[in-house]
Amino acid sequence: MQSETKKIAPAGAVVAAYWKHTLNYKGYVITALACMVIIQVATIAGPLFLRQLINALSGAQSASAFAAAFTALLGYALMQLTNWLAWRIEMFSGTRACAKIMAELTKEAYGYLMYHSYQFFTSSFTGSLVRRVGRYSDSYNRLWDSLVESILPALLYTFGVIGVLWFQNPLLGAGLAGAVVVFVALQWVMSRWQQPLRVKRAEEDSNVTAVLADSISNQNTVQLFSGNRHEKSLVDTAVNRLREAFIRTWTFDNWVFSIQSFISIAINVGLLWAALLLWQRGLLTIGDFVLIQAYFIGLINNTWNLGRQFRTINTSMADAGEMVYILNLPHEIKDQRGAKRLLVAEGELWFDDVSFGYYQDGILKNLNLKIAGGEKVALVGPSGAGKTTVTKLLLRLYDVKNGEIKIDDQNIAEVTQDSLREAISFVPQEPILFHRTLMENIKYGKRDATDEEAIEAAKKAHCHEFISKLPLAYDTYVGERGIKLSGGERQRVAIARAILKNAPILVLDEATSSLDSESEALIQDALQTLMQGKTVVVIAHRLSTIMKMDRIVVMEEGSIVAEGTHLELVSQGGLYRKLWSIQAGGFLGDDDKQPTGVLDEEDTAELAGESEEE
Repeated sequence: MQSETKKIAPAGAVVAAYWKHTLNYKGYVITALACMVIIQVATIAGPLFLRQLINALSGAQSASAFAAAFTALLGYALMQLTNWLAWRIEMFSGTRACAKIMAELTKEAYGYLMYHSYQFFTSSFTGSLVRRVGRYSDSYNRLWDSLVESILPALLYTFGVIGVLWFQNPLLGAGLAGAVVVFVALQWVMSRWQQPLRVKRAEEDSNVTAVLADSISNQNTVQLFSGNRHEKSLVDTAVNRLREAFIRTWTFDNWVFSIQSFISIAINVGLLWAALLLWQRGLLTIGDFVLIQAYFIGLINNTWNLGRQFRTINTSMADAGEMVYILNLPHEIKDQRGAKRLLVAEGELWFDDVSFGYYQDGILKNLNLKIAGGEKVALVGPSGAGKTTVTKLLLRLYDVKNGEIKIDDQNIAEVTQDSLREAISFVPQEPILFHRTLMENIKYGKRDATDEEAIEAAKKAHCHEFISKLPLAYDTYVGERGIKLSGGERQRVAIARAILKNAPILVLDEATSSLDSESEALIQDALQTLMQGKTVVVIAHRLSTIMKMDRIVVMEEGSIVAEGTHLELVSQGGLYRKLWSIQAGGFLGDDDKQPTGVLDEEDTAELAGESEEE
């Protein structure tokens, strides 16, 4: 299965992106960090008071011993209370900072992503882009947990403990420092050894997801071709590979934990043995043993999962790097500095010596086409002639390589994209609807419209009939991409949306293709309503739908080869007559005459008369 090539920004770019948003909430962040320092100070100081308490209790009973023990107990209680209070403040500050920053990151990612070009989205997987937006904020959360909640406390606690023990006895401090270095270094090495296994597990997990998604999204095809057993075998194979990858990873983890446990036991016993020798010389007290044990347990708790935190940081930086790469990628299509709003008076369109190619080869070659305001023009020609490219350039989904496209003498490259697209209603061949209600989908043409206006547009588009028969009527959800509706119903909803928008320029791209006769008749009627008083550009392969156009432009290999009315083009011969005869040949004929595939004057006049009667 083909996968998308990952492009990841360097770690420095990720840090810069996250740091910019973190500074927006520095009050919360500084409070959280300060509380984390207080927590570690209180955590380290607590055992010192506990040491004093044990030493006081280990001597002879007396009023002074009781006073010393009571004072130590108060100190210990104060440290515990300080610890508890600082944790609460840190949690409130940290969660608020993290939540606000994550929200900003998601908004930034979506906002910048949606202004990338049509070419960008056609070259990317939708699921991958959605995942990148989600991971961008999730990665910040994971990094916050790893750095602020785990690694920073571990570092503060480790240095603090080593410093206290060094002050008590340099030998103990040096010994503990060496043991910690060995323990952390071991985790780092182990995490590097584990990485290939985790990468393999991630690959197998992605493969299972891909196989499941591919099969489930094509469930209808699987059933129609009796492919359940075949698909199950593919899923079984992928799941078995993932199972083996999990077993290998978890087995290695078990060995790592076993080694870590053994080393921690050895360090603990070694420290206690050294303390015993120092106690024998009168250099340590009983309370020192409690201090050492408390510190050691705290160190193990703080450093035990450092290896896992290192892996989390690496993974989070990589995940975030995918989105940061997109954020640092310049938009291909963007407004010029000082771009003005498009003002449409007549709706005249002018393609002035336009050339364009998607890659190296040119699709349009010095195209010159002028469409008067209010004129209805059809573009016809074989596949690859450049018809759809014309509409994409008009909507500025791409920028022309040479030449200009003007609307009422305004270069569309010099006006804002929003104002340009507000002036154009576009009805595509296969309209895609939101997984929202029918009312919301229709109102997308004019989001501040009233329900009454939307219903009126639906009536004009002949979709009110089927909508009113639904149990929830206009509150019916249409499913992802409008899957719950038929092709004709989706098309009529798209036309209702365009009617409600009521833009001065209308572009129809195969709006009636692949429809049954009844649906086409309804849509043709709706289109007649939609086209009134507008400049219209129609792309159609079904030539019977464009006979009433003011002008038909025939395109071939990116150039205009003929133009005129239907009757003029048929009489001229050439490409249009060839296309017309191919389509008309299937129905021109009667009991006495078989279709020839070529129209004579009588056939042409007859068809033209039928068109006028319609």
